[in-house]
Amino acid sequence: MSKVVTSTSRVEEQYQGTTPKSAQLFERAARSLPGGNTRTTIFFDPYPYYFDHGVGCRIYDVDGNERIDFVNNYTSLILGHAHPKVTDAVQRQLSRGASAAAPSELEVELAEVIKSRLPSIDLIRFTNSGTEGTMHAIRAARAFTGREKIAKFEGSYHGTHDYAAVEVSAAGAVGSGAETKNAGIPSAVAATVVTLPLNDRDAVERIVSQHKADLAAIIVEPVIGAGGILIPEDGFLQFLRDITRRWDIVLIFDEVISFRIGYHGAQGRFGVTPDLTTLGKIIGGGFPVGAFGGRADIMALFDPRQPNHIGHGGTFNAHPIVMIGGLATLEEMTPAAYERLDQLGADLRSKLLALFGSLGIAGQVNQIGSLFNIHFTDRPVTDYPAVLSGDRQLLRDLYIAGLNHGIAFTGRGMGCLSTPMGTPEIDAFVEATRLCLADLGWS
Repeated sequence: MSKVVTSTSRVEEQYQGTTPKSAQLFERAARSLPGGNTRTTIFFDPYPYYFDHGVGCRIYDVDGNERIDFVNNYTSLILGHAHPKVTDAVQRQLSRGASAAAPSELEVELAEVIKSRLPSIDLIRFTNSGTEGTMHAIRAARAFTGREKIAKFEGSYHGTHDYAAVEVSAAGAVGSGAETKNAGIPSAVAATVVTLPLNDRDAVERIVSQHKADLAAIIVEPVIGAGGILIPEDGFLQFLRDITRRWDIVLIFDEVISFRIGYHGAQGRFGVTPDLTTLGKIIGGGFPVGAFGGRADIMALFDPRQPNHIGHGGTFNAHPIVMIGGLATLEEMTPAAYERLDQLGADLRSKLLALFGSLGIAGQVNQIGSLFNIHFTDRPVTDYPAVLSGDRQLLRDLYIAGLNHGIAFTGRGMGCLSTPMGTPEIDAFVEATRLCLADLGWS
């Protein structure tokens, strides 16, 4: 194996050479939209490609470039693009009217389907995004306990509302760049957020014990998604369950992403029951959705029949198009479908590790179910500091090179699978990765 000078500029030049229409659209967009789009997560230099259409597990940009889609709109499209059953169901509903200021039977049906898969949920309410779902779950925990603080984990992502977006290190200090990331968040809000280190039981117990009298909730992604597909060590989630019960703290599982790893979500896979669960992504069939639900005594706070209930409006909550898209999607996601995605994910991981080994690259692949994340580091990635220790520039360069070789994942190395994929798509990802690394000087 030899490593020559990284050809980042050449990779970018190739990308720009095949995306002139996207470049033009970006210049036009930047005159109306800060940064040229409305989602920070999809921006990258020199400019993002612009979506035209998707079919199955493939996505096409406005320049006609075809790529296998390992992003799936950040894990939302578990059935891929334009799945015929989802499309047919949505078109039928559109012919009946998009929405009205009235509940529909569809939200009742989707609630029942979700409850059947997540026995921890007695009652559920729908929102328009995962951000809204975590926001309302956190408020419910504070109202139920009469306490103000919440605890979350390093590297976790729970949306963009103030309490989710606060950046503080697990040591209690402002983290790298947090001053900028916390811009616009009142200091009083930041003071109510405690950050915990994943998979460190001693530190978690010490920090939680210190704040237990003021702590309303611990919110945790059972598998931390945006932070690198960080998987809890054996028994860690049960440990959280035990300490929250001991001190009457509400345990919230943010399953916006992790619900896609099993028929009963991550809580079923790990055998741990939270008090509240937040959902999104796949339960909307590709449409804007979120949800929060759990114990009846906590969710009763939102019952408008109660005199002192928490108001929860939303013009598009439980939108019929979203509900029917979610129902069509979950109907397709049988236990067998999840098992097949598990096998494909494990196959991808083993083949990528073999590739890295053959090239002498220090690389890790965190994978569970249909989720995976590449990390260029020689240490096991079990917490967020380990994520940050990796070669982030190489990940970014690999992402751009991947676009040139017909695959799309994310600039932080995260990707996911969809049901239209099979072994040919797994092998295509591995071969494209080999070609990308060659472009970047690894041979």
